[in-house]
Amino acid sequence: MKNLLMLYIVFSSSFCFAQDSTYVRKMVNTLTSKTFWGRGYTKEGMAKAADFISSEYKRLGLSPVGENYKQTFNYPVNTFPGKMLVEINRKKLVPGKDFIVNNESPSLKKNVKLDKIDSANYTGGQDLQLILKDKLTWSVASEVSGVTKIEINKKTFTEIPKTINVAIESKFINSFKASNICGIVKGTKYPDSILMITAHYDHLGGMGADTYFPGANDNAAGVATLLSLAQYYAANPQPCSVGFICFAGEEAGLIGSKYFVENPLVSLSKIKLLINLDLVGTGESGMTVVNASVYPKAFAVLNKINAEQKLISKINSRGKAANSDHYFFTEKGVPAFFMYTQGGITAYHDTFDKPDTLPLTAYQNLFKLIVSFNKKIME
Repeated sequence: MKNLLMLYIVFSSSFCFAQDSTYVRKMVNTLTSKTFWGRGYTKEGMAKAADFISSEYKRLGLSPVGENYKQTFNYPVNTFPGKMLVEINRKKLVPGKDFIVNNESPSLKKNVKLDKIDSANYTGGQDLQLILKDKLTWSVASEVSGVTKIEINKKTFTEIPKTINVAIESKFINSFKASNICGIVKGTKYPDSILMITAHYDHLGGMGADTYFPGANDNAAGVATLLSLAQYYAANPQPCSVGFICFAGEEAGLIGSKYFVENPLVSLSKIKLLINLDLVGTGESGMTVVNASVYPKAFAVLNKINAEQKLISKINSRGKAANSDHYFFTEKGVPAFFMYTQGGITAYHDTFDKPDTLPLTAYQNLFKLIVSFNKKIME
């Protein structure tokens, strides 16, 4: 009977985490779908994602921070909602695969011969540049330059560029509306003491009417992991409160997290520790913790738990870095770790960061590590 009971406990635990994995995979697939169009600046992608995450907070049982889950702010951004035609040597190229338009580019319609500058750079006049690249990597711009720059993938277009036909539509938005999504599970004993878990939900959006950037690893995986932790803590309230923030505007320069720090919905002094999740969809080569050397005692606790439970293959220590949404909290004296996994797929800021190639290798063990670590921090 005792052996049967132990077997039941082990099976139940495994089943619980299997369910969590299913939920996380579902969230990644949902957030990277065409409905949310890269969670960016065209086709209302970011707004739709914000509404979805808010509804998921409510469904899971999180309380809003303030009057509702949304903290709204505005910032400038250059967008590409319409025409996206590029023909080189009369051959039509595929957006995202064969070329990208530099994010600061203005609209342009032009059909001209190209002049060679060097082996990688060509010009079609003062307002048009062509650049040959080994990898196409896109981003977000908050201003517009005077030159339209087209980056061509050398791996898919191998000819020498001689002529170019361009019809590109960009639209600069002075005051794009975005929202941080904030929820909390109140602590049972110390509700004014908060452990904060964060992840940015925005990505690059779309380039033209037919191409979008799914952002599976960056950062649907982080949001999905955050939501799975929210699901757990909503069902298992802790002595301290556990807060959750999905930031907007990270890809445009950590804008959402900066806004929250400057306009906090909870006192920053009440945050015991912040864990920021970004790029956590792999894990074959372990993980890295930014600010590990800034908070060595907390990092030692994390490493001890990991060694005892044999979870992540390797945890690398890294110092202070302004590379994700933890940064402005650190600058205000809030203890913060930024965790990201390593290995596996190399897709980043391109159209190949897709859910079907995202392994979620370390998800279950990362989940266990964070829960065990938080428990220790709350003691």
